[in-house]
Amino acid sequence: MSTSVLTASLLMAHGLLALGMGCAAFRMLRGPRAQDRVAGLDALYVNAMLLLLTFGIRSGRSLYFEAALVVAVLGFVGTVALAKFLLRGEVIE
Repeated sequence: MSTSVLTASLLMAHGLLALGMGCAAFRMLRGPRAQDRVAGLDALYVNAMLLLLTFGIRSGRSLYFEAALVVAVLGFVGTVALAKFLLRGEVIE
């Protein structure tokens, strides 16, 4: 019984995370300001990371967890670089 609940929960999580990625992509593409686009990109990479984690839980393979870690680190660095660019107009001083 517990495996069927876990499977149903993971399938629901996959669908909702995909919906969240779609909303974030819409905000990233249609955001009226640059700050909205950065927030959309940030939400997109967080949802992608969580989707990879749920795939890893479902399959039981550690490859998904490592890929989620790479996505998280690259997304964080990208968000910091974009925020610095929006604040100062340059990334490298």
